[in-house]
Amino acid sequence: MMSVQDRINDYWSIRAPEYDAYQRRPERADADRAAWREVWGSALGEAPLDVLDLGTGSGYVAFLLAAMGHRVTGVDLADGMLAVAREHAATLPADRAPAFERGDAVQPPFAAGSFDAVVGRYVAWTLRDTKDAAGHWLTLLRPGGTLALVDSTWYPRGIDASGSDSLIAGYYDDEVRAALPLHDADSIEATADLVRAAGFVDVTVTPLESLLELDRAYGVAPHHEVQMQYLIRATRP
Repeated sequence: MMSVQDRINDYWSIRAPEYDAYQRRPERADADRAAWREVWGSALGEAPLDVLDLGTGSGYVAFLLAAMGHRVTGVDLADGMLAVAREHAATLPADRAPAFERGDAVQPPFAAGSFDAVVGRYVAWTLRDTKDAAGHWLTLLRPGGTLALVDSTWYPRGIDASGSDSLIAGYYDDEVRAALPLHDADSIEATADLVRAAGFVDVTVTPLESLLELDRAYGVAPHHEVQMQYLIRATRP
C-alpha cells in the first residue's frame, strides 16, 4: 500500500510538465519575475546567501534566487518535478544554476546550520508533520538566519469544494488530507503560529498585493480562486 507521501509525490510528478508550463506562461512571465524578485528581495536582503528551497518543484523560486546572486539548493520528493528542474538547470552555466536534490521538505537531508535562509512557496499546505518540519527548518539555519514562506489558504472549505477531481481521486483522498494539518486552514495565521511555536522570532505576515493584482489581471490556475497570498518571514534567534 502506498504511503501518504508516496501519493503526494506521484501526484506532483504527474503534474510536473503542466505545472512548469503554467508557471512560465509567457503572457505574464516578465511581470511575475519582477513581482517575485521584489518579494524575495524584501525577505532575504542582499545576496549572496546559502539558501534552501523547500519543495522546489520545477525550480521556479530556486532559479529566480540564483539569478539574484544566491547560492541555492532545491529539494523535492517528486521525481517528475526534479527531472524538469534539472532539465532547466542544464541550460545554464554551472556557476549560475541551482543544485537540485531529492529530499523531504519535512526533514531536509542537511547538517544543522547549513543555510543562511530557508524558503518555500506553496509548500506548507501540503506538508505532513508540520510541527516536526518547522523544528527542522530552525536547526538548518545559522543564528540570525531567515525563514521565508509564501502561501495562502487555498482550500478553506476543503479540497472537495474546489471541484478538482484529479486532486481527489487517488491522490489527495481522505487519508492524505487527514495527514496534512494545514491543507484546509482558513487563516494564514495557522502557518504563522506553527513558525512561532518552533522557536522562530520576529515573525511577520505580509499580504502580497502585487501578486493579487497580477492574478486579477491574468487569472489563476483551474480550480483556484483569486485570493491574497502572504509572505511569512521569521528569524532564527
